[in-house]
Amino acid sequence: MAGTTTGIPRDVTQNHVKGGIGESTLRPDGTLKVTGEFAYSSDMWHEDMLWGQILRSTVAHAEIVSIDTTEALLMDGVYAVLTHEDLPAAKNYGMEFQDTPVLAYGKVRHHGEPVVLVAADHPETARRAAAKVKIEYRELPVITDEASATAPDAILVHEGRDDHHSGHVPHPNIVHRQPIIRGNATEAAKKADVIVTGEYTFGMQDQAFLGPESGLAVPSEDGGVDLYVATQWLHSDLKQIAPCLGLPEEKVRMTMAGVGGAFGGREDISMQILASILALRTGKPVKMVYNRYESFFGHVHRHPAKLWYEHGATKDGKLTHMKCKIVLDGGAYASSTASVVGNASSLSVGPYVIEDVEIEAIGLYTNNPPCGAMRGFGAVQACFAYEAQMDKLAAKLGMDPVELRQLNAMEQGTIMPTGQVVDSPAPVAELLRIVKSRPMPPEQQWLAAGEAADVRALPGGLSNTTHGEGVVRGVGYAVGIKNVGFSEGFDDYSTAKIRIEVINGEAVATVHTAMAEVGQGGVTIHAQIARTELGVQQVTIHPADTQVGSAGSTSAGRQTYMTGGAIKNSCGIVREKVLEIGRRKFGSYHPAWANAELLLEGGKVVTDGGEALASIADVLEDQVVEVEEEWRHRPTQAFDLVTGQGDGHVQYAFAAHRAVVEVDTELGLVKVIELACAQDVGKALNPLSVIGQIQGGTTQGLGVAVMEEIIVDPKTAKVRNPSFTDYLIPTILDTPTIPVDYLELADPNAPYGVRGIGEAPTLSSTPAVLAAIRAATGLELNKTPVRPEALTGTL
Repeated sequence: MAGTTTGIPRDVTQNHVKGGIGESTLRPDGTLKVTGEFAYSSDMWHEDMLWGQILRSTVAHAEIVSIDTTEALLMDGVYAVLTHEDLPAAKNYGMEFQDTPVLAYGKVRHHGEPVVLVAADHPETARRAAAKVKIEYRELPVITDEASATAPDAILVHEGRDDHHSGHVPHPNIVHRQPIIRGNATEAAKKADVIVTGEYTFGMQDQAFLGPESGLAVPSEDGGVDLYVATQWLHSDLKQIAPCLGLPEEKVRMTMAGVGGAFGGREDISMQILASILALRTGKPVKMVYNRYESFFGHVHRHPAKLWYEHGATKDGKLTHMKCKIVLDGGAYASSTASVVGNASSLSVGPYVIEDVEIEAIGLYTNNPPCGAMRGFGAVQACFAYEAQMDKLAAKLGMDPVELRQLNAMEQGTIMPTGQVVDSPAPVAELLRIVKSRPMPPEQQWLAAGEAADVRALPGGLSNTTHGEGVVRGVGYAVGIKNVGFSEGFDDYSTAKIRIEVINGEAVATVHTAMAEVGQGGVTIHAQIARTELGVQQVTIHPADTQVGSAGSTSAGRQTYMTGGAIKNSCGIVREKVLEIGRRKFGSYHPAWANAELLLEGGKVVTDGGEALASIADVLEDQVVEVEEEWRHRPTQAFDLVTGQGDGHVQYAFAAHRAVVEVDTELGLVKVIELACAQDVGKALNPLSVIGQIQGGTTQGLGVAVMEEIIVDPKTAKVRNPSFTDYLIPTILDTPTIPVDYLELADPNAPYGVRGIGEAPTLSSTPAVLAAIRAATGLELNKTPVRPEALTGTL
């Protein structure tokens, strides 16, 4: 494991305590999760609760002619059957655009859209009641791609748009358009000795979290509601829920329930508003849990994309220019499509120095399933295309593909196509060197145990399709760049409430934030930061809720940076208050109270020379110190709508992969043998968690490379495979060895020098696998996922 550390701020290691930053402390929820004792949101229970059920549209685009709820209302055990006419207040919600109906009215815009809502005393009763509702539709033509969406006579998915992007898009079915122009790509192309072009298709990926959407809404005596839910962003939910309930925000009290994975799919509203409406309507607690079929319709997915690229280079491999167009399918509702477009365009060049670029990215409204946030957020699709282009260029130039990348790699000081200077370490060439220098896994591993082939190590595995005949090895490389945190001028902040007091003679800290713990290990990091900053051993993590200020979303690799930064900041204020109490109480006893730099360490007030002056417990006695403060990263700017110029991102993260695959060329089966990763993490606050995040992101990239895709019928816009039977994700048998090397090159602008970790490995793992399969087969392979028929020519 690489451990190069430069530029770490002085206070990174000064307050070392057991379980502080830099240690692989165990997760407090880890044992409960692996033993099955952890309570997820779907496990919640309340006496006398009802069960909510949604009736969803069976067609993708249609006028709603009539809804007949008579038979459902007559069923025993049914307490409510609601349509849009029964909604108490605002009928629409949304993160960026309020374009999503709580329940469809007028028409439905995608397959699986909620139309009717039922509450009953048993989940099966609720399902049977929903099935008795009769809906008459008048079907409309479906918009499914760029051609049908932007035709002059195209049906509008949303009539009468008045959102903040509607004035600058060339067609109402385009959610957002972001060009980036720097230099003159057309003139620069004349200097190129070699030009390569490519058209690429990226499939629709599902977050495929194992814990389904679920929650419990409990009506309260003050006319409000207490909502316990699995989400990624409590306060964003709150701002969308309250207007739809007709309640002030203070009467909607939200508490995080146990989350079984998220990956972006819980950033939007799912059942929160619906369960709350039923609870307020019936006066009873209401629980909702989606089954797996419903879950595929109940959250947004990764945007499928079409990407057109042109790259030029001189004969010695220097890149001359790049042109690209990226079309992202946002589906029926905007969700975060506009922001995904901004990310895709601003990161479309990749981690390379190219002075002359011409970029256009658009996000469409269609009648396909809504798409929004997923790990990688627009940068994944772009990375797949630009890395395929790098391999094409290398082949045409007769160069080593890694050397070509290193020759053009950005570094600290590089100017991005948006005009922003990369002002922290950007070790792109070094990351590539690390993965390339790793020893190769042994050839023909299936023979390692003896003469008989171990089919588990072969493509096809236990299906016993080959004993090595027709199996060819391939090796591929890729590297990517991902922004960290919210961008484009968004007021990105987090809030931390820190409390320190004496309990049973020992100083104890309490950390209270609204951060959503979705499996990333934030609760572990929060305790580590508090121990480090306050010098106490005992740290309590208060449940996340809306009784404290917003922590922002658990997305964009931002929580350790942002909420970690907020905790560090609030702890610093608490520490100064404790020291001030100590100075007033004990200042006359020792001159160091006035003259020395004082720290809290090991439960004591100590000088920077290590002399203990008093215990924190003696300083505080019965006093309590509590601070709640917001903390922000440095500001960013919106990208110019014509040129795309602007300091749009706060930080960049980099990861590189080497994939080793073996392909059964006769049957088109792929076995990924190894997927090595090297990544700069800034500072590893918890090394074990760092490795886990990198391996997890790598595995999701593997999934979209060779198996994951939501398949939508292009004629009807209906989803064909809404189940884990037909939508495949990598299991332990599909997941290769994932060796990890990480660098610790501190970002001087970030708390402790940290860099967002979770998203970058999702980018480069996919194109690395594709590159390895191309190397094994000689095929171009411009679409994800790679299916057997693409390898055997039987499409």
